Amino acid sequence: MHESKKIAVIGAGPSGITALKNLLDKGLNAVAFDRNADVGGNWIYSENESHSSVFETTHIISSKTLSQYADFTFDDFDPEIADYPSHDELRRYFQAYAAKFGLYDHIRFGVLVSHCERTQNGNWEISFEKDGDLYHETFTHLVVCNGHHWLPRWPNYPGNFTGEMLHSHSFKKAAPFEGKRVLVIGGGNSACDVAVETSRVSEITAISWRRGYRIIPKFFFGQPSDKIGEKSSWIPLKIRSFFFDILLKIMVGDNKLYGLREVETKFGEVHPTINDELLYKIRHGKVKPRLDIKRFEGNKVIFENDLVEEFDSIIACTGYFLSHPFFDKELIDYSSGPVPLYLKMFHPEINNLYFIGMFQPLGCIWPGAELQSKVMARELAGEWSRPENIKELCEREVSKPHYQQINSPRHTITVDYHKFKKDLEKYLPSEYISKNPPKLTAKT
Repeated sequence: MHESKKIAVIGAGPSGITALKNLLDKGLNAVAFDRNADVGGNWIYSENESHSSVFETTHIISSKTLSQYADFTFDDFDPEIADYPSHDELRRYFQAYAAKFGLYDHIRFGVLVSHCERTQNGNWEISFEKDGDLYHETFTHLVVCNGHHWLPRWPNYPGNFTGEMLHSHSFKKAAPFEGKRVLVIGGGNSACDVAVETSRVSEITAISWRRGYRIIPKFFFGQPSDKIGEKSSWIPLKIRSFFFDILLKIMVGDNKLYGLREVETKFGEVHPTINDELLYKIRHGKVKPRLDIKRFEGNKVIFENDLVEEFDSIIACTGYFLSHPFFDKELIDYSSGPVPLYLKMFHPEINNLYFIGMFQPLGCIWPGAELQSKVMARELAGEWSRPENIKELCEREVSKPHYQQINSPRHTITVDYHKFKKDLEKYLPSEYISKNPPKLTAKT
C-alpha cells in the first residue's frame, strides 16, 4: 500500500514518534532518524551537556491530562502518574509509546541528519552521518520534528563579565552553584525554575527581568491551572484572557507586592510563566528580584537602576533559536522572522514537506503534534486534500495569529492550545483515536 511513497522523519522526540506512529497507522513506508540512542528527545536527562535541556529536578509545566497522546494516555501508561510528571516519568512514557506501537523497528538511532536538499524531480536527498561515515538516501516526503529548544540564544549586553557564564541549556543541577552568588537572566519557565533551584544552595540568587511576566501557579482551587483554563475554552479568546487575568490578580496579586517588574502587556502578548515556588522564594528572601542589566564590568553587574552587585555565575535563560541546520537558508530559515506555515505545518509551496511540533502553545505541544500527524497521515494516504488556497492560509497565520504578541523571536510560533486543537480536528473524522494499530513490517 502506498508503495510509491518513502517518508523520512527527522527526530524521534515526542513530536517525531507521534508523526511516525500515525504514518505507520496508514500503512505508509516511513523511517525516523535520531541522533540519540533512544526516543524521548529533550526528555532524556543527562548530566553531560548534550541535546537535552532538562535538568535534575525538571517537571512538566502543563498537567498530565492536557499533555498526553489521545492514542496512549497517561492512564494507559501508569494511572498513578503525578499531575505534573517528572522528566524521568515522561522519558518512560515516550519509550512505552514507542514500544506499544512498534516504532523501534522504524527508527535509526545514532544518526545525525546533516543536509536535506530537493532533487530536480522534487524528491528529498537526505545526507546523514553515522559512526563517522556519511550516507545519502532519497525520499519522496520529509517530516521535520527536530524540536525548537536546543540552539541557545545568548543575551547581548555592553561590557565583559569575567565570572562563569552559561546558558540554561547547560544547566543540569544546582549543586555546582553551592555557596556562589548567582544571577539568573530571564523570566520564562526555565529562568524561574533555575532561580528556585540555585537558591536552595547558593549564597545569593538574583533574577533579572527586562519586562514584567505573569507568574501563574500550577494549581487553582486544588486543580491544575490549565484544567481551570480548559473549562472556559468555550469563551471567546479575548474575553477568556481578560477574566483569567482578573482571576490571577485575585489569587496571586500584583508583581509589585513581590518586588518584581510590573506586567505591562495584555494576557497572551507574552508567554506566561508557570511556577509555584518563585514567589515563595522571593518572599522568604532566597531570590532577589532585579531589573534589566545595563552593563558588565568584570564580575560586577550594573542594573538599569544603577544598582551594582558582584556575581560568581550568570545563567542566561534567554531562549532558543528556531533552527533547521540541515536546510540551506535560501530554502528554509525561520530563525528570526515570521513562520508562514498553515496550521504551523504546511508550507505554502513545497507540498512534500511537513513540520510537526513546531509551535508554542499556552499549554503542551504533544497533543497538537499528534493531531498534526494525523492530518498529515490522512493526506499522504489519499484520504484528505489540503485547501486549495494554501498560500493565502499561510499568510493568514502571520497576519492574524491567535495572540497579538510582542515583536520578539520567542513569539513567532505561539498558538492558543484549545483553538489550535479545534482547527486541526476539523480535518479529522470523529473517531480519529487509534489505540491498536495493525502490526507492520519494519522498513528501515
